[in-house]
Amino acid sequence: MRIAFPAWPRPSARAAALPLLALALLSGLATPADAQWKWRDPSGQVNVSDRPPPKDIAEKDILARPAPPARVAAAAVPAASAPTAAASAAAPASPLARDVEARKRAAEQEQLARQKAEEAQRTAARAENCQRARGQVAALESGQRLARVNDKGENVVLDDKARADEMRRAREIIASDCR
Repeated sequence: MRIAFPAWPRPSARAAALPLLALALLSGLATPADAQWKWRDPSGQVNVSDRPPPKDIAEKDILARPAPPARVAAAAVPAASAPTAAASAAAPASPLARDVEARKRAAEQEQLARQKAEEAQRTAARAENCQRARGQVAALESGQRLARVNDKGENVVLDDKARADEMRRAREIIASDCR
């Protein structure tokens, strides 16, 4: 004996994608709640907020920062429309999206330029330290009498131990900055 069940209609592609779309939207809504800053104020009290700390809070006192927002993947797009999804990702659809992308690129370029300038400044400082340390070693090896001014403002001639200490420090600077 066979029992006949009524045939259930098959859901359309849109109806099948609806739960996935709802899940993606709900997971996107929970993201802003994760943006939490945590810092210690000058009195030692720990503060937690969704806004950044005041400007007078030192960098070492910031205990936690919000994680950067994750990008939403285009995995929910059906495979048939994959070429159009790639084309739309290459060229943002709205002027606002193009403006956001342009600002993002400009900020990245500015950051790279700032890093290059800082690296050039560090390289110049290292070269100057190297040159000064080499001059110091040459003066110490020359055998001439060298004097330093102490905390009382008096000239004190370097003895052999102080000369060896100065020589050691200068050679350490040469080893670290003269590459």
